[in-house]
Amino acid sequence: MVFKIYYQERIVEVPVREKTKVLYVEGESVKDVRKKIADRGYNVEFVQEVTGAFLEYEQQNEDYKVLEIW
Repeated sequence: MVFKIYYQERIVEVPVREKTKVLYVEGESVKDVRKKIADRGYNVEFVQEVTGAFLEYEQQNEDYKVLEIW
């Protein structure tokens, strides 16, 4: 499954919409994805599974790239 992660680059940053970044990660569940990115020091705002038409729409974005983190 592919998950869309909304985050700030540093854990000490206050979430501000204009500074929010997006990352796509493959994983089994939200918990699994959070474990995979835990060592990166991100301030994670929200993790959302993307499927179906929503995934197709996201894949059309030129910035779409799925990270495979083990």
